[in-house]
Amino acid sequence: MSKSELRVLGQDDTGAACCSPMVREPLDASGAVDLARMFKALSDPVRLRLLSLIASHEGGEACVCDLTGPFDVSQPTISHHLKVLREAGLVGSERRATWVYYWVIPEALAQLSSLLQPAPALKQAHAPTQAFAPAQAPAPAPAEAGAPA
Repeated sequence: MSKSELRVLGQDDTGAACCSPMVREPLDASGAVDLARMFKALSDPVRLRLLSLIASHEGGEACVCDLTGPFDVSQPTISHHLKVLREAGLVGSERRATWVYYWVIPEALAQLSSLLQPAPALKQAHAPTQAFAPAQAPAPAPAEAGAPA
């Protein structure tokens, strides 16, 4: 599958899947373990920023040499965080000569994203029924007959 052909996991081609997996049915034990590993990897601010740096890097991949500068931690700590992201299935990597290059695995992000999308019925059920109008000043009372204007 090419990079331009990304499909959302858990949805078939007919579009019948309307809801996130969590809304359609409860997670099974192995699925919960896999997803928890991904969310746990993203729960650290350094790892979340690393994932963001990799995803937003020109060309869709980043050399480890480009990832160490923005952080106030040592290079071995960065390597540890990248290892956690890789083991969680969020990034892939490849050694090229002396450097390692990292890229985000789109299917993993799509899986996390689809899990958190509320069903359309839930969106409507919890949407406010009326828009709040700004407070308006009360209208002036009508002038009484015979009162000076």
